Amino acid sequence: MNKIDIIPEVVRVLRMEGQAILDCSQRLSQNSAAKQLQEAIHLCQRSLEGGGKIIVTGVGKSGKVAQKIAATLCSTGSFAVFIHPTEGLHGDLGLVRSEDVVLALSYTGNTEELLRLLPSFKSRGVALVGLGGNSQSKLAAQCDAWIDARVDQEACPHNLAPTSSTTLALALGDALALSLMQLRGFDSTSFAENHPGGSLGRKLHFKVEDVMQQGAAVAVVGPESTMEEVIVISTQKKLGAVLVVDGARLIGVITDGDLRRALQFREKFFHFKAAEVMTKDPVTTHPKMMAQAALKLMEDRPSQIAILPVVDEAGEWKGLLRLHDLVKAF
Repeated sequence: MNKIDIIPEVVRVLRMEGQAILDCSQRLSQNSAAKQLQEAIHLCQRSLEGGGKIIVTGVGKSGKVAQKIAATLCSTGSFAVFIHPTEGLHGDLGLVRSEDVVLALSYTGNTEELLRLLPSFKSRGVALVGLGGNSQSKLAAQCDAWIDARVDQEACPHNLAPTSSTTLALALGDALALSLMQLRGFDSTSFAENHPGGSLGRKLHFKVEDVMQQGAAVAVVGPESTMEEVIVISTQKKLGAVLVVDGARLIGVITDGDLRRALQFREKFFHFKAAEVMTKDPVTTHPKMMAQAALKLMEDRPSQIAILPVVDEAGEWKGLLRLHDLVKAF
């Protein structure tokens, strides 16, 4: 297969896996499947609210998917751990408590290693939720709730390698995790506490004061300053804007765009004072605002802005926030 022929194959795989998710969503809108899903979510919620956790388990590709689901549950506020069935049979079952709930993944529902764990789960009195493609399986017969994850065909051209089925299982795990997140009131602040690192952590934790230009780095002039003074300090500071202040109180801002518009007056330009060129009552932010919210303030408007003066409750200037600095920080 040459490079030109391979693209249709890629498209075929994506369409098949996407269709498997769409087909499942349609099934779950029907009464019987919806009832089972609701019961599964209820069992998980009840366990978490009772101080328990979600034990996620599976073998092979289902085990890999189970590990990802457990990680997503934890990151969205639902305490979950992954137990490999083999390790469970050799001591890891000590993690399981009666208040827990088990989420068992097996597409066939007849995975031997997984089935051998069921008596131990039952003896501990834990609720059992199954996720797989065979509602008539041995696993399904012992579950308190069954999440239907069957697919018509794997994307594998030989219908052998788990592809469509694992993609669907991942999507259902996401749906379960996010449903529990909403039911349990896990908000963006809680999410930030679980994600302190990397770009995501910075977006969730950074405040304006962490990113803004401040102190001597900011160009500041008075309302009577000349255009020559404005241009000199703007060139020195290189922030793209000059704050116009009366004492410490912000009264306006002069952006590079304001300067270009004022230059249309040609010979009159150098006769202007800062107060005549500035944008009065500009959009501002405050030091404690979340940086992500400030970015939204800049972008979610008919005409986007690249800078925000930073002021305190009294309207006194504290710094200057630039879109460039936000993008660089994130």
